[in-house]
Amino acid sequence: MRPTPQSSPGIASTVRAWIGFALLMAAHFGVRPLVAGRVEVDFALIAILFSAVRMRPGLAAITGFLVGISLDAMAPGTFGSHALALTLIAYGAAWLKAVFFADHVGLTGLFVFAGKWVFDIALALLTGVSSGISLVIALLVWSPLSAALTALVAMLLLVMFRPLYRPQSI
Repeated sequence: MRPTPQSSPGIASTVRAWIGFALLMAAHFGVRPLVAGRVEVDFALIAILFSAVRMRPGLAAITGFLVGISLDAMAPGTFGSHALALTLIAYGAAWLKAVFFADHVGLTGLFVFAGKWVFDIALALLTGVSSGISLVIALLVWSPLSAALTALVAMLLLVMFRPLYRPQSI
């Protein structure tokens, strides 16, 4: 009787994950500026959430911090806000991966929606760039629309490129 091969995550799965992460970060810096507006897709957040489901919380937090620092480098006036927000989002996503990130596209979309909205709220509170009614409108109108668009794009990416972004079953 032949032994059955174990289905362990191999080097090919890790390479696919890095390729998916790199493509999403390239889209964040290459595509996002071309379609800028009040409602925009946050490819960096999608990259963080999709990679956090493959990592332990500590490593996910470090990844969120490094991506946040790279985003903060382009906005020196609010340096550290992206790093802090993405660190917390990545840590929370890695910690909650068993609950939300099954292999279900709808739950993934809901999780990305919530992650983007929490990220926008944290960023608005940390940066303090707006206040009063403009803050309320930004957080209750534009942020949910941006979160919905980001979740829609995340679900499309998950369906189209399933081998790159599928979480590992351990």
